[in-house]
Amino acid sequence: MKNALKVVSLAAVAALLLTSCAKQPAQQMDAAKAAIQGVVDAKGETYAPDELANLKTEYQQAIDEVNAQSKKFFKKYGKAKEELAKVVADADAVKALIPARVEEAKNQAVAAQTDAQTAYDNATALLEKAPKGKGTRADIAAYKADLSGLETQLTEVQDAIASEDYLAAKDKAMAIKDKANGIAQEIEAAIAKVRGRR
Repeated sequence: MKNALKVVSLAAVAALLLTSCAKQPAQQMDAAKAAIQGVVDAKGETYAPDELANLKTEYQQAIDEVNAQSKKFFKKYGKAKEELAKVVADADAVKALIPARVEEAKNQAVAAQTDAQTAYDNATALLEKAPKGKGTRADIAAYKADLSGLETQLTEVQDAIASEDYLAAKDKAMAIKDKANGIAQEIEAAIAKVRGRR
């Protein structure tokens, strides 16, 4: 009977020691970190910034849980493992979203480029019809200089699209369109003013 009690006591002590010495989920931590890096590598900082921020927060919460358990005598990493597994699953889901967002950004950049080119062409055509005379030479020279600058920027838009920097390409194209439309409106106003005098 005493031997049986000793065996049971030793088994309980051994179980206690094994439980208290549970190892940190290093593999799961590495997997979660790698999953987040996979999102970053897939251009997540550009095309899924909010989701990436959430992933980093989730990961930090899981690490905080690991650290909290590591300070305890009876370490239980179950919750941390679940949180780390969720980070991996969420990261995979975010990574799957990115290609569609990249394609959408590309389409928007190309559409903005087309709009910018149309606005530029319109302003250039109107400049040919602009009233030429003593009082308008300086204005025409300024418009020509502005349009020349816009032509250079249109090349930069194409370069940005070619290098897959779609968000920057779209922003630049929209700025070109606005500037070209502004020039066109000024030229139209000048043409209308001259016609009004006749």
